[in-house]
Amino acid sequence: MDYLKDPMFLRQLIMDHYEHPRNFHELENGNQIHMSTDSCIDDLTIYAMINNDLIESVSFTGKACTIATASTSMMSEELVGKSIEEANKIIDNYLKMIRQEPFDKESMTQVIAFENVGRQPHRVSCATLGWRGIQHLILEKETQK
Repeated sequence: MDYLKDPMFLRQLIMDHYEHPRNFHELENGNQIHMSTDSCIDDLTIYAMINNDLIESVSFTGKACTIATASTSMMSEELVGKSIEEANKIIDNYLKMIRQEPFDKESMTQVIAFENVGRQPHRVSCATLGWRGIQHLILEKETQK
């Protein structure tokens, strides 16, 4: 996937997810959490349908900056169809990348577009907003067992 190393492609990918966010709708019968940031316009509601340890659906609504919208859109695509265990590994790896910690680069897909966001500390909360929301929903589901 050499195109995931092309900075111009990655910028276009982020803009595409911002202008045309995937899974941007309410999700009936799913769990939800409201997420916002103090440092930006980000104000999103994250929805998830998790059954039998499988993430069946992820969506979101609200208004947010380019980074928060695009990263949440990508997250919604990444986690659907994954087990909770798989999702937690993806989330953990993504958050390590954003925090500029060692991470498994080989397992990254389109979310690698946010690799350098951690160099801009004020953007970290934007890039992790949806991810922290889904993390909360997964934990909530796990504690209901």
